[in-house]
Amino acid sequence: MDFEQLLVRTAKALNKLGTPYFVTGGYAVSVWGRPRATFDIDVVIQLAHPDIAKLAKELRKIGKDVYADEQMMRSALLLRSEFNVIHPESGIKIDFFISKGDTYAARELARRKVMTIRGVKVYFISAEDLILSKMRWHKLGGGEHHLEDARSVLKRAGDALDMKYIKQQVEAQALTSIWRSAKIEM
Repeated sequence: MDFEQLLVRTAKALNKLGTPYFVTGGYAVSVWGRPRATFDIDVVIQLAHPDIAKLAKELRKIGKDVYADEQMMRSALLLRSEFNVIHPESGIKIDFFISKGDTYAARELARRKVMTIRGVKVYFISAEDLILSKMRWHKLGGGEHHLEDARSVLKRAGDALDMKYIKQQVEAQALTSIWRSAKIEM
């Protein structure tokens, strides 16, 4: 099973349950920016306690011997952190980040974009919010690759980006110096 097949099966499971989500991270960078190697699929989800058992059950259906630990999911929900699901046959890991429920998360979920892959609706973080997310990660000390990712999305999406929104959010999120360096070095 390849990344795309696993992504589609994961999206089907989340869509079936009506779980709000979006794909982010390296896979989203490959969609909106430059193709780049990634070793996992990052998904932000909005999850409630009553949905955990149903989600674990659906995720186990995405492949043979898929590991989806309900206790890990409960802990992640409680701590607003992450849990992962491993597809042993391919070795691909899906990291599920519990939505923080803050202003950024609500905006990202509201602005997510749907794409159809192999006949299945898959939700992705918007290009604009991916740029902002990558700048926030860089600000937190996440490394230069986050800026490179942001630059690649800026370069590839170009005029299709909502620059007014990005500039408003750059200012609101105190990312001005990072924005300048990202734009200058494009």
